[in-house]
Amino acid sequence: MEISASDRDLIGVMRRYFAAQAELESLKAQLEAARQAAGEAIGVFYDHRENAEHAADLQRSHRLREEMASLMQHAEAWGRAASGADEHDRSAAEAEPEE
Repeated sequence: MEISASDRDLIGVMRRYFAAQAELESLKAQLEAARQAAGEAIGVFYDHRENAEHAADLQRSHRLREEMASLMQHAEAWGRAASGADEHDRSAAEAEPEE
């Protein structure tokens, strides 16, 4: 079975998506543990303007979420294109006269 360049691209996108997801989950767990240890309110702790100590991690979590959304949009576009190609192939096959 041969894998097309488009399929390889999608595989790369999904690998990055799941890597970002794992990194985000780990970061969220670390931040929540730090919040609970500090006894801070959620609204104060998770505001990077109020929490200079963890501001870089909070901003990183936002960037990871944005990256994941972008990667998923790429995957969805791939899926729509693949679905459209499949529909085109079916239509073309139905239009061919039978012998």
